Amino acid sequence: MAQDNPEGYVIVGQISGLHGVKGWVKVYSYTDPRENIIQYSQWFLRSAEGWQEIKLEEGRRQGKGVVAKLEGYIDRDMSAQLIDRDIALLKDQLPQLEKNEYYWNDLIGCKVINQDKTEFGIVERMIETGSNDVLIVKGDRERLIPYIRGQVIKNIDLDSSIIQVDWDPDF
Repeated sequence: MAQDNPEGYVIVGQISGLHGVKGWVKVYSYTDPRENIIQYSQWFLRSAEGWQEIKLEEGRRQGKGVVAKLEGYIDRDMSAQLIDRDIALLKDQLPQLEKNEYYWNDLIGCKVINQDKTEFGIVERMIETGSNDVLIVKGDRERLIPYIRGQVIKNIDLDSSIIQVDWDPDF
């Protein structure tokens, strides 16, 4: 997920390749489960000119990934121009979260400090490892900090864009 999203957009995936000859694309989905991305028929794709609204005609789970057919893209050559484009939704399209729940997009760009007020840097992105999510924090160096609420993640203040962690600066 990128930090430079205009307010109101949440990146939920990326066009990662082509599928077949009839314009279908492979989608790397950040949603959980991955096929949740195809529940939304209105997508926004990032191009050099900005965000382009596009309609999802069809989509399905394909192996470990997702494939999709987008309106107006009828063959492989047309769809090839979409590879590596981010897929976003309007934040209003997403379900409301419970208290103390966050979308990854909300955490990206937050400053990370420990309980001694040592600054580690900014959350650049997040990854899923299977056992828990991990914050990728860029500062004086890159740190991988497990997203374990209560144990490692002590406080999240979105108003101040600060995440407080119980983490040793030497790790």
